[in-house]
Formats: sequence, C-alpha cells, structure tokens
Amino acid sequence: MRTHTTSVTFRYLSRGIPIPSKYFSIDRVFRNEAIDQTHLFEFHQIEGFVAADNLTLRNMMGIFKEFYEKLGIKKLKFKPVYNPYTEPSMEIYGYYEKLGKLVEMGNSGMFRPETLLPLGIKCPVIAWGLALERLAMLIHGFSDIRQVFGPQADIQMLREARR
Repeated sequence: MRTHTTSVTFRYLSRGIPIPSKYFSIDRVFRNEAIDQTHLFEFHQIEGFVAADNLTLRNMMGIFKEFYEKLGIKKLKFKPVYNPYTEPSMEIYGYYEKLGKLVEMGNSGMFRPETLLPLGIKCPVIAWGLALERLAMLIHGFSDIRQVFGPQADIQMLREARR
C-alpha cells in the first residue's frame, strides 16, 4: 500500500529514458484521510511525467489547462505547495459548480535536480499525480465522490453517465 505513485516514475527514470520522453500510469493509492464528499482513503492516481530540454513550470501549467479544458473544466487555480521531490511544486484546483467551490484535482512539480542527477538525467522533468475519481465527479456532475468509487457507487448509474 502506498500514498502516491512517484515510485513508479522513479522506477522508469532509473532504467534510463530517451530525451524527450512522456510516461503515464494509473494506479491505486491509499491515504489516511477523513472521508467526505471530496475525499476517500483509497483512490486511483493518474501519474505522469515529461522529460525534455527547456521545460518550465509554465509548460506544466499549459498541459493542465489543455487537459482539463478538453474535459470541460475551464476554471483552474494553481497554488504553490511544498513537495519533498519537486521544486517548484503546485496543487491544481478545478471549480466545481455543484459544490460552489474549488476542488483539489492533483499535485505537481518539477523534479529537483538532486533526485535526477544520480540517474544521469540532466534535463528538466515535470511530474504530476491527479485524482481520477475527483475528475470523474466533476465531469459527470456527481455531488459526492462516494457515488463514483466504493461500496456506495451505483454501477448502473455510472454506466449511464459515460459520454
């Protein structure tokens, strides 16, 4: 059981990667969270990273803006945050009409050079972990994340909500 999927990213980075590279994975993670309408203790994380010369935080923000816009989420907010492996780091929030507030969608940052140099990687690497169930909640208009994942989820309703 793990709290994030960064270990998957570093496993790929440690094998040696061509530059430029893009990698993505989806896996289950577990957190010590109080369960409420936007938090679960178990969920799926969309992990990704891009390694290329001349990448910046602005590139990463552009990726998120385009990604979420294609899914119909147009109001985003980026908030600086501390992460042990990345600097700068930021949380991504999407505005959720049904709740009338911003909901955290994920976390991201640029890997610190001291984490990459031992692996022989000398270019910038941007990385993120996004919450799959929160994304589904926003896209399909559910008011509670437990409607999307877990024992309270109605499988038939989820099948009908597909686009």
